[in-house]
Amino acid sequence: MSKYDFMSMTRSELRKYILEQREDEAAFQIYLARFSSNSNEIFPAPQTIEDLDNFPKLHQQHLEQRHNQA
Repeated sequence: MSKYDFMSMTRSELRKYILEQREDEAAFQIYLARFSSNSNEIFPAPQTIEDLDNFPKLHQQHLEQRHNQA
């Protein structure tokens, strides 16, 4: 069996591997360590129309973060 380099895999590659090799606990732990973050921002629900002014900027930041993780 060949050794996989989990640290160089993208999120989607590692997820696919884990789904195919469900018994590989080491790969699962690496996935959890790499893709669960303690620094997730939580934004309150908008209360007024003015609160929605920042939405496009926040949405773009979120999309860029997801793209960088993949």
